[in-house]
Amino acid sequence: MDDLPPDSKLTRSKRRWAEEHKFADAAPPAGRERLPPGQHLVTNWPVLDLGQTPDIATARWRLELGGLVERPVTLDWAGFTALPETRSRSDIHCVTTWSRYDNDWTGVSTRDLLDLVQPRAEAQAVMLHGYDGYTTNVLLADFAAADSLVAHAWQGKPLTREHGGPARLVIPHLYFWKSAKWIRRIDLIARDTPGFWEVNGYHLRGDPWKAERYG
Repeated sequence: MDDLPPDSKLTRSKRRWAEEHKFADAAPPAGRERLPPGQHLVTNWPVLDLGQTPDIATARWRLELGGLVERPVTLDWAGFTALPETRSRSDIHCVTTWSRYDNDWTGVSTRDLLDLVQPRAEAQAVMLHGYDGYTTNVLLADFAAADSLVAHAWQGKPLTREHGGPARLVIPHLYFWKSAKWIRRIDLIARDTPGFWEVNGYHLRGDPWKAERYG
C-alpha cells in the first residue's frame, strides 16, 4: 500500500465507527429506494479526506492504468481529455450517512478506459490509488458499471481541489469512499484486496442499499 499521511482525527473517528458499527443498525428496504437505509439528504457537498489536499496542476497530472491488462498506458491531461466525453447525472451516498441527489458529472467513462487497456481474463478487481496515498478496492464489474466514470467536472464546472480535482473516480452505486479522489493509478488485479478503509474495518464492497458499511 502507498505511503499514507499520519493518523488524523477523521481517520481515528472512522476507525472507531467501524469498530462500533456506527450507523449500521438500519435494515435495508425490500426494494431499491432512491435513498438508501440510514441515509439523510443534504444540499451541500461535505468534504472528507485523510488530512491532505494534493495540489496537482493539470500540467503534471498523470493517470496510470496497468496491472492485468494487455496494453498498460499512462495518460497526461491532454490525452485524458481527448478521450470520448461522458456526461451523467447520479446521486452520491457517503458512509457517514449523508446523500446528495442529482450530481452532474463530466469525464471519461470507466468502460472507455477499459477499452483502452483491454483487461486480461484473470482480472477480477481493481485497486485505486490517489495522489494523497489513499487506496480503495472495487470489483471489476462495479468499476465497469454504466454510470461509473473518472470525472473532471461537477455541475458544469471543473472539479475543485477539495473534492478531488483535477479528476476523481465516481462509482455512484457504491458508498462514496470507493470513489477515490485525486486519482493517479488504476491497477487491475486478480482478486479483491482491501484498500485503506477496508483494512480499517469498512466493508469490502460497500453497497448502500444493503447497508454494507462495515466488514
